[in-house]
Amino acid sequence: MIPLKLVAANDTFSALLALGEVLAARQALFITAPEVNGKMPETFGLPDAVEPGVGLIVETSGSSGKPKRVTLSREAILASANASQIRLGGPGQWLLALPINFVAGANVLIRSLVADTQPVLMNTNLPFTAEAFARSASLMTGERRYTSLVPTQLARLASAIDDAFSPSGKNDFLLTQLRRFDVILVGGQAPQDDVIARLTELGVKIVTTYGMTETCGGCVYDGVPLDGVAIELVGSRIQISGVVLASEIVDESGVEEIGLTYLTSDLGEFDEGGALCVLGRIDRVIVSGGLKISLDRVEELAGAVPGVAELAATAIADQEWGQRVGIVYLGSPEVADEIALALANDLGPAGKPVRVIRTDGVPKLPSGKHDLQAIKRLFEEL
Repeated sequence: MIPLKLVAANDTFSALLALGEVLAARQALFITAPEVNGKMPETFGLPDAVEPGVGLIVETSGSSGKPKRVTLSREAILASANASQIRLGGPGQWLLALPINFVAGANVLIRSLVADTQPVLMNTNLPFTAEAFARSASLMTGERRYTSLVPTQLARLASAIDDAFSPSGKNDFLLTQLRRFDVILVGGQAPQDDVIARLTELGVKIVTTYGMTETCGGCVYDGVPLDGVAIELVGSRIQISGVVLASEIVDESGVEEIGLTYLTSDLGEFDEGGALCVLGRIDRVIVSGGLKISLDRVEELAGAVPGVAELAATAIADQEWGQRVGIVYLGSPEVADEIALALANDLGPAGKPVRVIRTDGVPKLPSGKHDLQAIKRLFEEL
């Protein structure tokens, strides 16, 4: 047995040192939520010691709000880091912009250790801003430079590039820093296609990733699995196999051992070139008037409407239609009708939202993902 060490998420340097011990097989690690007033948050049900192969235990609630702990072996962590490094073109310096108690943030530290480079660390306990990101990126000195973001962060960076007071009409400092990255990984949820297209046109190199805590984070880059990862479709559900898979999942229903394959709750298809296209979660496809409507597609279309800063879609029970679309958004008040029109034009009457709520902020989980349960409650409270 090896000891299980606990480190708070806002003690990034200690976590980096602890992960070094994890990769050396001397201990395992659990990164808690951030300390509050210097006090570690309470944790329950964690052992003092674990089997020698365990590397990292990650607690995640996901967008459904159900807590679970995912055990990742040292072998899986190293396989993920090495496969990512090969796909990206070689070792490089990383910028940490995500909380480290979630797998994407922890991966930045792990990949830095594998690459033997010093990461630049943003204060992820503060709200993410384009100014802080650009300032941190300017401190990077590596020949190759990487970072990992969620779509909301990428959208904020894209929005901050425009600067009416600049002679060029652009925030040149921010754009320069973005262009210096060899790759910016974006995952966690589906990014907006228009944001990706605009930044790519401006010379920013972006790779979209697909994966989850159970696969040590992103294991499919731009639709192509990393080396050692295989993707199959069981019906329309995505099934993943490879050494990057977690060892076990512990949730309210008990312990689930992960074998050679993991059947996800995501729907997918392969394009003509064989690349994986993720269509969304099973529970993110509703049936409205007998027609299937992807809420992820709803968000993609509605998010492209001018004046929308952020947006999320949910299902609303309806006696006549079965389910209807509900929209909550941050942005200009006058664009609510434009959102409804855009969705009706593209998806037909079944895709037209029955309710559109303007809010000061779309509810989120600590990981930065949309809090789907809180969003649904907004409509139940009306």
